[in-house]
Amino acid sequence: MKHIIAIATALTLSTHAAVAEKVGEVGVDWVGNDIVIEAVQDPKVQGVTCHLAYFDRSIIDRLSNGNWFEDPSNSSIACRQTGPIVIGDIDRSSDGENVFSERQSIILKSIRIKRIFDEANNTLIYLAHATELTQGSAKMSISTVPLYTPIPAE
Repeated sequence: MKHIIAIATALTLSTHAAVAEKVGEVGVDWVGNDIVIEAVQDPKVQGVTCHLAYFDRSIIDRLSNGNWFEDPSNSSIACRQTGPIVIGDIDRSSDGENVFSERQSIILKSIRIKRIFDEANNTLIYLAHATELTQGSAKMSISTVPLYTPIPAE
């Protein structure tokens, strides 16, 4: 099962510039469920790192509860300045742009990180949320990175 998820994740990551690096894993119960923590560098904003935490179901949990090909949509994000901030050509619209995506099921669900630039407050907003093919998800987490030096308007 982990191989299928790894292949789906690799295919997803190949279409996005940001790549996650696993930095921690915490066991949460006796059946092997874990919380995985990954570091994600913003590909267009040098000096910003986001840490994304999400639930990874074990094979025992999958066998006992069914729903073989899917992890929960729950996630949490924290983004911080980790070096001098250098902003590239970012989307300045209110829709923002996807920074990272990782599958939570074989085809239908993923966790995404979206960056939105709040120009009025000179802040980068990072939103972690789940996307699903047939239903949206209200499960989300948000983090902000203030920019102390204004970036020039386009």
